[in-house]
Amino acid sequence: MSQRAVLLEELAAVGPEAFTSRQYRPHRVLHLVLFRFRSDVSADLVAETASRFLALTDSPREDGQPYIQSIDAGTQRSGEEAGHGFEHAFVVTFASEGDRNYYVGEPIQPDPRWFDGGHAAFKEFVGPLLADEGALVFDLVPGAL
Repeated sequence: MSQRAVLLEELAAVGPEAFTSRQYRPHRVLHLVLFRFRSDVSADLVAETASRFLALTDSPREDGQPYIQSIDAGTQRSGEEAGHGFEHAFVVTFASEGDRNYYVGEPIQPDPRWFDGGHAAFKEFVGPLLADEGALVFDLVPGAL
């Protein structure tokens, strides 16, 4: 079963309020995002993308409090030549799967009452700037092997 299917089952079982609550599955979640930009995207737009992504750190939840613990960002610096053209990476740290679920929103949780509108707007902004298959997202729960 795909991870998306697992999450959709969880959402159906507990409902969107619980699924996106701060208390839903509390443990550290690292949300890794890699971007590969179209070749015609200017350096200024790439810089603006990074700035907008990093600004999500201050995104509030319904109680007005930020829910993202941190966002680290950087560019490809590996000499292993296994980066598959991905140029920029972001690591978003959450204190729970519920906070991660609130951040992700669509395509898992489509009700705007239960996701971060700022992150949704960022996805709309960055989407047209990316190459085909220009985003890679991987969620990691340290120690969960």
